[in-house]
This record gives sequence, structure tokens and C-alpha cells, in this order.
Amino acid sequence: MNNLLTKHKLDQKSRIVKFQNNLLGWYDKNKRALPWRTEPSLYKTVVSEFMLQQTRVSTVLPYFRNWIETFPDFKILAKSKEEKVLKNWEGLGYYSRARNLHKLSNIVCSWDPISKEIKDWQALPGVGPYISAAITSISFSQSRAVCDGNVVRVLTRIFANSTKFKDGATAQKKLQPLAQTLINGERPGDYNQAIMELGATICHRQSPLCTICPVLSFCVTGQRGDSENFPAILKKKKVKQNIERFWIEYPHGLLLQKAEKNSKRMPGIYELPKSDKFSLFRKRNLITRKKRTIGLVDYCESIYKASIEKKNIEKNGSFKWIQWENIDKVTISGPHRKWIKEIRNSNF
Repeated sequence: MNNLLTKHKLDQKSRIVKFQNNLLGWYDKNKRALPWRTEPSLYKTVVSEFMLQQTRVSTVLPYFRNWIETFPDFKILAKSKEEKVLKNWEGLGYYSRARNLHKLSNIVCSWDPISKEIKDWQALPGVGPYISAAITSISFSQSRAVCDGNVVRVLTRIFANSTKFKDGATAQKKLQPLAQTLINGERPGDYNQAIMELGATICHRQSPLCTICPVLSFCVTGQRGDSENFPAILKKKKVKQNIERFWIEYPHGLLLQKAEKNSKRMPGIYELPKSDKFSLFRKRNLITRKKRTIGLVDYCESIYKASIEKKNIEKNGSFKWIQWENIDKVTISGPHRKWIKEIRNSNF
């Protein structure tokens, strides 16, 4: 990373200070009024960072407000049952985040005093280099630079770094030392939020707003006009998977399937039933086909009206009859809840 600095305008401490001042000055005037920034706390910072992983701010906002009302601090979250935690996370996806946040709260409650050391935070469930840096810089003013996707985009464009990274995680790891070199030691938390805010609101993936960028004078690609070519991250090939699911209704409810706790995918979450043993179901007509993407897998889920014998339900403990009056009380994956509502209101 030093090689990049020596060939760049930011090769002197005075220029780095100017870069920091421009960025922080812009942030102070233009930062979004987000709920974890108003009356900030360690707990709000931790919750927001977990929720914002792979999720847009606009999606997170209503969940965050409800979460803080339901679980206002680490102690209340730690004492809550996992079912309640998952229910309040319903629709955000990547449910391991909720489970890890729940586990983390139990550990943090055991600390006396609460640790400010990045190594202790990094050892917690679901906390990696990025989240530990965000928490310790924002809440404890530790000079630890974050390097997420937004920061990768900003830095590769400023330095015209054309390295072809095999994936986003590799790019973050490789660029973290550079991010650390540029961090403002007096306001590390604000600096980290500022550079991420820049990536989120100005340095867009497509059509970046270079003309109003506060650090345009330091940005090689912004001045050349080819920012959209950076960063160079190889795209992973997606996999397609077809799934057959079944709509089995009875007068007072619907048959759902709950993933086992040791399941790799969404343990403890209800979805419409499926089975590798299709002989369990008497498949009738196709109701609809739905598509969704999780990670690098494109799913096509065909939903059939079907029936099943009682003995087959009893053999498979993951099948549960859920009464309609209780359908909103159980945790159902976001897409499946939408599909259930749609199908129930249709005239199939």
C-alpha cells in the first residue's frame, strides 16, 4: 500500500490531513440523520452494524426502530428467548446475524467493565475485522479503520487501483492497511462513518456524483472520468437450483416446515414444506413459481397444491400445522410469508 501512496497526491502527511478535513467537513454538514447516530450508544452501534451487513439502510430503518423498542439494551436482549429474537428479525434475512447478536449480548453482559479492546470484540460471535473496527472506533474512539465494500470502492477509485480481486472479502483485506494509513486519529469513529457515507451517497457503484465529491481533488479516477471501472472484483458464477414446495391447507390453517436447529440454512425458520421424498405428497396442480436469490444461488421454487397423509406428518417432526390465527406469531422467512399471503388471497 505504501507504493500507492508514493505515487499519489496523498504522499505527504499534510495532504492526508487536508483529505481528512475535507471528508469530515463534508460529513458534518451532510450526514444522514440515522437513528443509531442520534443519541448514540454502544448497543445501538452494535445492533446497527449487525443489521447493515448485506442489507440496505432503507430496509434496516424500520427493523432497527422496532428492535430498540423491543430489546432496548444488551441485558434485555440476552434474557429474551431465541424465538422472540428471530421473530423480530423476520424479513431481514441471514438469520445467523440475529442468533450471533443474541449470543454476543450474553457475553457482553458478563464483561465488567465492558472491554474496549478490538481483540475481545473480534472474538465474539459474528464479529469480524470490519464490525470490530466499527464498534471500537465509533464507541471507544479507537484508531481502527473500517474497510467494507463502500470503502473499497472509494479507495480503489481515489488511487486508481486496478488490482483484480477475486472477491470482495479479499479486496477488503488487501486495502485495510491503506485505510488504516488514512484514518483520522482524533475522530476515528466519525472518519470511518464519513468514508462509508461517501461511498453510500456520493461514490455510487454506477453514476457516481464526482462533481460534488468533497475529495475529488485527491481522486485519480474521478478526475479522469472512469470511476465506474473500479474496483475490479471478479464475479462469482451463480448456481441455479429448483425446489418443489407444497401448499397443504386445512380449514383452520396451513402445513409449514420448520428447519431443524442444526440445519445449515435458516434453522428454526418456517417455510412452505418441501421434501426429497416427493412420494410423501400427493401433488396436484401448480399454483405458482417464485424466484429469489440467496448469496450465489438463484432459486426457482414451484409451489403445488397437495395433500399428505397424517402418518407422514407424524413421521417428519419438522412438519407443523399452523392455525391461521397463529400464522403471524411464528417466524416465517420473508419471501414465504409474502407468498402465503398472496396465495391465500388468490382464487387458485
